[in-house]
Amino acid sequence: MSLSPRLTTYLQQSGAQYQVCMHAHSRTSAETARMAHVPEHQLAKSVILEDERGCVLAVVPADARVQVGAVARMLGRSSLRLSDETKIGTVFDDCELGAVPAFGMAWGVETVVDEELERNHEVYVEGGDHEQLLRMSGMQFSDLMGSARHGHFSRTPAH
Repeated sequence: MSLSPRLTTYLQQSGAQYQVCMHAHSRTSAETARMAHVPEHQLAKSVILEDERGCVLAVVPADARVQVGAVARMLGRSSLRLSDETKIGTVFDDCELGAVPAFGMAWGVETVVDEELERNHEVYVEGGDHEQLLRMSGMQFSDLMGSARHGHFSRTPAH
């Protein structure tokens, strides 16, 4: 597969500067980071949540977990839960499951970004498949996330 057409259009319209990085096929964000030789804290992981009001895309570092309750409180949405694959496949229909890009706004999905990601000099983002990442400056990532809500809602598990 190639980059998501909707993502490509969004990035072009935004005038984004990025590089496409190829890597061996991967199934998880941790595996993607290993295959692409990228630090996990620099890889933006997308977690899709939903409730009766619709979907929310929460973006956190790949080495962290989303605290769903914290996102719900931040947005005033008390019944957020992890979305199921059927719903994800319907909304992000030009992406492979598990490779949803961090820019939910390209699909009209409310997006929240954890502030931890914006501390990075470089950020890597899924391109919509399991073999390509987008590499961009932290400043470019922050610019593209300008319309997203920002907060702290992730936790890095103790190893």
